[in-house]
Amino acid sequence: MYTVIVANAPGLDLAPYRHLLDTAEWLVAADGGGTALFAHGYTPHLLIGDLDSIAGEALAAYQAHGVTIERHRPDKDETDLELALLAAVKQGASQIDVIGALGGRWDQSLANVTLLGMAELRGRQVRLIDYPQQIWLVRDESLIPGAVGDTVSLLPFGGDARGITTEGLAYPLRDGTLYHDRARGVSNVITATPARVQVRAGALLIVWTATTSSS
Repeated sequence: MYTVIVANAPGLDLAPYRHLLDTAEWLVAADGGGTALFAHGYTPHLLIGDLDSIAGEALAAYQAHGVTIERHRPDKDETDLELALLAAVKQGASQIDVIGALGGRWDQSLANVTLLGMAELRGRQVRLIDYPQQIWLVRDESLIPGAVGDTVSLLPFGGDARGITTEGLAYPLRDGTLYHDRARGVSNVITATPARVQVRAGALLIVWTATTSSS
């Protein structure tokens, strides 16, 4: 099941993401993400969080439309996005795209990236999307669905990543290692498609930045 989660990035414009929103089988608003959805004429299947940031007008409209609302205490341990991801897993999502997880406060953006490592998300395709950029976590292998000239960065996640082999990138790795405290994997470039990366031990964050023509 394809799920789209909309989080609460400041000033979020959903216009570039309409094709994702329109094809989602399950649409989730993580608290204030519901405000952006309401402003663009979308009604989520689920609104989840402590509901301290969603606009009152949006909340009232969703209540009137019978949206499933899962309200949590403000002093909860999980962030609103974490709750939304767990709800998607419970619903049976196999592919999850998250919009609005980046931008604004650095602590929240960094925390949202680390959520990609949640044990519950293993075996599922999960991306954080902030056009023209996408971030996802790889523990084995992944295609990079970009075009020649796009920028790709490989960032070790949770420690060193070893046994890395790439295809279609300007600066190749063959059974190489990227260290968590070094920036060697930043700003590679796609030279041939399909580009691909494999990792034997550890995990990599792939950050793909599309050119204007391929975004």
